[in-house]
Amino acid sequence: MASTDKQVMVIGMDESEQSTYALEWTLDHFFTPYASNHPFNLVIVHSKPTPASVIGLAGLGSAEVLPFVETDLKKIAARVIGNAKEICTSKSVNNVKVEVVEGDARNVLCEAVEKHHASVLVVGSHGYGSIKRAVLGSVSDYCAHHANCTVTIVKTPKHEHKHTE
Repeated sequence: MASTDKQVMVIGMDESEQSTYALEWTLDHFFTPYASNHPFNLVIVHSKPTPASVIGLAGLGSAEVLPFVETDLKKIAARVIGNAKEICTSKSVNNVKVEVVEGDARNVLCEAVEKHHASVLVVGSHGYGSIKRAVLGSVSDYCAHHANCTVTIVKTPKHEHKHTE
């Protein structure tokens, strides 16, 4: 079993363009060139927020909203994982493990690294400025400092915008 000798690469996925680009970039650089003899076993992890974290500390009526929020979060997770599988299949990368784990993405990804004994974690960068990053917190920044492996942060290339006058 040669596959058990391979190192593990974990990729964090969400519904963003940056995350999709990070997956495509990773497949193009670490999987597609090696045909079926990939150097890594690939694990794609989607962190699904808890319904309570999405609603926050809402007042009255939040109990009635919870089931709808949960349904939406499940649909988003299914869409993210389905999209990731399609991208992998289109690039002939078929032996992929996918996981949906409920919780904060920062913790979920660092825990996935530990669980799978990953040697590399790949995350997309949303390119937040320093103020937004300070307020929201950056998953990529957090993982770069706390994951016990090499962390690759893939930035989406800037697109040129045409200005119309």
